[in-house]
Amino acid sequence: MKPDLAHLALYVDGSCLDNQNVNSETPAAWGLAIVTGDNGLGKGSGEVLEELWGFVVCNQDSEDFLGAEVGSNNTAELTGFAMALRWLLVEGGERDAIIYTDSQYAGNLATGEWKAKANKSLVGSVQNLWREVSLTRKIEWRHVRAHRGHRWNERADHLANRCVSNQLPIPLSFWKPGQR
Repeated sequence: MKPDLAHLALYVDGSCLDNQNVNSETPAAWGLAIVTGDNGLGKGSGEVLEELWGFVVCNQDSEDFLGAEVGSNNTAELTGFAMALRWLLVEGGERDAIIYTDSQYAGNLATGEWKAKANKSLVGSVQNLWREVSLTRKIEWRHVRAHRGHRWNERADHLANRCVSNQLPIPLSFWKPGQR
């Protein structure tokens, strides 16, 4: 799919402050910026339609549990991807969509290009969501290089980092790319 101004662009990122020796108590979070009118180049085009963020849920009894066994950067990236897909199912109408992520891990696992060696239950949830969304619209994912000044990727990173630090995001009107 060629980016056009009619598609939805969903930028996802994950964050885990202490990404070593992770367990179910390790805090990890995801951020999602949903943008309209985006050309994919990150030079300021587009307008934010909605922003979402949250923690990776490892509690099997929670209604938000997607299968993550630990909080880690990878489970945060995958959870962000899942939340983008969930948003498309519930809120996204019928517009074509591109999910942008700086995690080739999340994108390739979501589409089944790579086989999961870890996080298998979470990956299964993400793949099921991908299949379900694919029935309603054209969807694809694209890799964006991290921390290279891409406005919307930086915004998703900001949302995830602020969440994992238990801080609200800086409002978009005051935020500058690269500001954590």
